[in-house]
This record gives sequence, structure tokens and C-alpha cells, in this order.
Amino acid sequence: MKTRAVRLYGKKDLRLETFELPAIKDDEILVQVISDSICMSSYKAAILGPDHKRVPKDVAEHPVIIGHEMAGNIVEVGAKWQHQFKPGEKFAMQPALNYKGSMDSPGYSYRYCGGAATYAILPQEVMELGCLLKYEGDAYYDASLAEPMSCIIGAFHASYHTDMGSYEHRMGIVEGGKLAILAGAGPMGLGAIDYALYGGRRPGMIVVTDVDEAKIARAQAIFPPAEVKKDGTELIFVNTKGISDVPKYLKELTGGTGFDDVHVYTPIRTVVEQADQILGRDGCLNFFAGPTDTAFSGLLNYYNVHYNAAHVMGTTGGNTNDMIESLRMTEKNLINPAVMVTHIGGIDSVAEATLALPELPGGKKLIYTGIDMELTAIEDFAAKGKTNHHFAKLAEITNRNKGLWSAEAEKYLLEHW
Repeated sequence: MKTRAVRLYGKKDLRLETFELPAIKDDEILVQVISDSICMSSYKAAILGPDHKRVPKDVAEHPVIIGHEMAGNIVEVGAKWQHQFKPGEKFAMQPALNYKGSMDSPGYSYRYCGGAATYAILPQEVMELGCLLKYEGDAYYDASLAEPMSCIIGAFHASYHTDMGSYEHRMGIVEGGKLAILAGAGPMGLGAIDYALYGGRRPGMIVVTDVDEAKIARAQAIFPPAEVKKDGTELIFVNTKGISDVPKYLKELTGGTGFDDVHVYTPIRTVVEQADQILGRDGCLNFFAGPTDTAFSGLLNYYNVHYNAAHVMGTTGGNTNDMIESLRMTEKNLINPAVMVTHIGGIDSVAEATLALPELPGGKKLIYTGIDMELTAIEDFAAKGKTNHHFAKLAEITNRNKGLWSAEAEKYLLEHW
């Protein structure tokens, strides 16, 4: 079986190549990848190459396929797994294996397993750990985005609170409480808003900050505060640019109590310090954003840690249960991961987009590996539609859906591109 895949050879060395996959072993599974969204973690792996903790030292001689937010179809099942999986079934995958203490992970470490490919071979540890997940939804992109959504879900589950005089932790955000999502108008922040509203433990107030007015406007269009309020949650978007005392302003929105939960979606010192300053009693600061600076730090008010029961925690990724929750909620249309997506592209756009990811505007970049298509912002479909009728049709579909990608758009793309 030939595959077309983007492989990492070293620092900033990504190559789109066609090569032969070996026949699968009895404990492996061959899959067809349909969609794969690009993660900032792939950028970090591409920049660091063999210095990355998950990338093999001999990657120059044995390149690895990048991409780990994949979904597609099962093609061939080794004898060991034929009682559990069948050809033709849709799949998603949890890439955080942690197999026997190893850091190896699809999209970073394997020669034949990664999302930026037309076909891939899943090693036996994926199935052994229960990380190959069946998916019964309509659209492949939802299954791809289950991985980043699982990271968001994991952060919500990992937040915790206490009762005075008790040492037990009550896990999760405060239902009916006050939640702040700082730097929250980006793709992961939008996913967090979606989950906060429909994840079963709905806050009474959500305050979302950012400094990009265009991002805030898009977020407000997706989550109109007036509509959200009908279901009992006050949703407030705040552009903190130009506000002289951000913590004071945000705390006043709560009536002076401060927030029960504060999630930080960017590794910027001032934002982290703002988060600390707006915590209420027994407030939980969840540092979600992963910094690249190993010495990243900020000031923390230890008086409040001692007397106000303020606490700080962080998560990196979600577990398999978080991903299953994401898949099941998506199948039932309880959440819409498409809120994260702003660009669509083909496999030929992966290498360039991955290396330029921090500079690219917008949110998630969703890739369909079976086509060639330059990475294109959804908001640019109409302009490109003047010379390409396929873009015109995609513009028509997305315009009917608040400018969001959808199962209808994906179906059209896969059938007509």
C-alpha cells in the first residue's frame, strides 16, 4: 500500500513524499486518514527535530510522519484485533499513549503512524491501550477535533475546589459559578466556551478576554450573549487592550467576589498574573497554555494561597475518557468543535502551514489528506469563488452556518474537489 505523507527529517525539515508502507503485522491495523487538524505541538516538534522529547534521535535516517489529530476509516485489521475492529469503521485516535513509560506518540515518533498521511499503520500499543476509538458521527473533522477538545475537557475536569475544614477536592468547575477564560477568543478558547455552556456544569457567568477585536467579534457571532443568557448564563466579552487596570475591571464584573475558576489560554506573564489577581475565595487558576520557555514564570500572591484558599494547577492534554466524552457529545450535537476551525487545506499545504503556524492568523487549520488544496481561510471562500466554483459552493454552505465549517461542507469537498 502506497501512502502520501508529510515526514519530519530534522529541524524545520518537513517533506511531502510518496512511499510504500510495509504489510501490516498481526497486531497492527491499516487505516485511511481522511482529516487531520494541525496542532501547535506539531510545530514544536518540527522546530526542535531530534531535540524534541518525543522525536527519535535518528529521525534523519528514519523520518517520522507528523500529525496526531486524525480521523478516517479502518482498512485492514490484523488477526489480533479482528474481534474488536472491522474494515470500514470510522475511527478517531487518542495519541497520548504513555506506553510502559515511553514518550513515543503518533505524529512524533513513528515511521508509519501519523495524521498527515493518506494511509497509516497503527502500532499494537494504540489498540492495547484502548486508544483507537470508534466514531459514528457524520463528519470526519469532528473526530479529528476530538483530540484538541479532549484537552479542553480534561482541563475542566481537572479544576478543583475545597470546603473549609475538609481536605477533599471537589473536581470540576463550579456549577452556577463565575468562570473567566483569559485570552479566550482563539480556537481553543472558543472550544472552552462551547464546552462550558454545554458540558453539563454550566457557569452562571463567563467572562472571556482578548486583545484582538476581530477575534472577539467572531466569538460574539458564534456565541451571541443575548441568546446565551436565555439559558441562564451571562456571557461577557472584554477587549482588555487599553484598560489601565485589567484585574480591577474584571473583578468588578463579578460584583467584587472574584472568579471561582480562571482558565489561562496564553503563556504571557501579564495574563497569568491577571488571572491570579482575579481569583475569588477557593478560586482555581488553571494554566492551560503550554509555554515553550522552560523558565516561564510569574508572580503569585501567596497571601491569598494561604488565607483565601487560592490554588493553581495545569493540564497538558486530555486522557482517553476525555476524548470519548468529546466524541459522544459531538455525535449527539451537544458541542460543535467546528467553532475552532478557520482554515481548510490539502496535504500539500501541511509542511508550510506547520512551520509557519505561530504567524498564521485565525484558529485551527483543518487538513484533508486525500486532496491538494492551498490552505484557505473560510472567510476567503467567497473571494476565491469568483474564479473557482467549488470555493463559491463552499462559501454558500459556510455562510448558511454562521461562517463555520460543517458536515455539509466536508461532504461537498470530499465529493467534488
